[in-house]
Amino acid sequence: MTVIKDQAKIDKLLAHRVMEAIDEKSLRTKLTGERPLRVKFGADPSSPDLHLGHAVVLHKLREFQDLGHKVVFIIGDYTAMVGDPTGKSKTRPVLSVEDIELNAKTYFEQAGKILDLDPEKLEIRYNSEWFAKMAFRDVIGLAARFTVARMIERDDFEKRLAAGTDVHLHELLYPMMQAYDSVMVDADIEVGSTDQRFNILAGRELQSKMGKDVQDCLFVGPLLVGTDGVKKMSKSLGNYVGLTDSPEEMFGKTMSIPDSALWDWFRLTTGIEEGEIEAMRTACEKGEMNPRDAKMRLAEDVVAEFHSANAARAARESFVAMFQRKEVPDEMPEVAVAEGASLIEALVTAGLVPSKTEARRLIEGGGVKVAGEAVKDVAAAVAFGDGDSLILQKGKRHFVRLIKE
Repeated sequence: MTVIKDQAKIDKLLAHRVMEAIDEKSLRTKLTGERPLRVKFGADPSSPDLHLGHAVVLHKLREFQDLGHKVVFIIGDYTAMVGDPTGKSKTRPVLSVEDIELNAKTYFEQAGKILDLDPEKLEIRYNSEWFAKMAFRDVIGLAARFTVARMIERDDFEKRLAAGTDVHLHELLYPMMQAYDSVMVDADIEVGSTDQRFNILAGRELQSKMGKDVQDCLFVGPLLVGTDGVKKMSKSLGNYVGLTDSPEEMFGKTMSIPDSALWDWFRLTTGIEEGEIEAMRTACEKGEMNPRDAKMRLAEDVVAEFHSANAARAARESFVAMFQRKEVPDEMPEVAVAEGASLIEALVTAGLVPSKTEARRLIEGGGVKVAGEAVKDVAAAVAFGDGDSLILQKGKRHFVRLIKE
């Protein structure tokens, strides 16, 4: 594999969507060397979906690949059983082995939407390769290289301790485990988002203590806020746009972001040049452009990347028809239910909610319409009247046609 020493591309790699580089001088020297670098990135399969927040980092990894370097993608099947406490206000539930295996299977198909999957440019590792073989004395030996004082320097640990919230001992092991991954794969560089700073620097520290060449660190950011415009994009918070979402779902979720998040989303999720983004922003501020139209451009660009230009145009047309013209989509799933069945049962049967409890909550919150009319009575039943079908709607984007059984 040939290393490409294009200075303009290296400058962009180290500046675009980058918050910090440690050590930038060392990193520049490595990038102009002859040897392809091993660029580490780790992801715990804590859920089956990658989202646009992950994509920001994946795009940076692709830039390394395009310069002739190899991405070492670590699936944290063992660290997932600990649970990364980063940004969490409480201990994260530990996943089962079965859940971890199922989630991990989906990751590479999703990452492949951005990364080059050529084996010369991508190495896939599972950290169970080394952690599953460690005896307890090995764990003690590794833990002895870190201090408790060092571990609780983490911002989220400090906040939880100050608030009187428990920090469990196993959570302190997570940065140590992520650091050991760097040792085991001989990482030259580790790339991650800014909230991973503590863990990534721990890898650099452990490599030094174990007599290894230390990895440089590249922190990508700023963090992409979710569709709520406030908190970091997260599946657990429900404010995410998944890489496997349908074009319509992806377009609709993107359109739901507040105007305050619009320009950071443009910078972090599209390849549009800064000058063009600023021109749109200025036009919106002067009243020469409606922010909704800018958001349409954003949503179409996002869908086009993960699906196609044709799918993006179709998603836009569907969105306009459904929300701006208040039309119902022509195509929707059909589900057979009996006359008189409870609306709660119909929602579950149609797959619009996972449980009757969630169905009841949705109805009470005004999130359900039948034949275009909001229904807030949890005791409501399905009544077809003289027809053979009804349209059941959840929220703004989910429609199902109920067919008389």
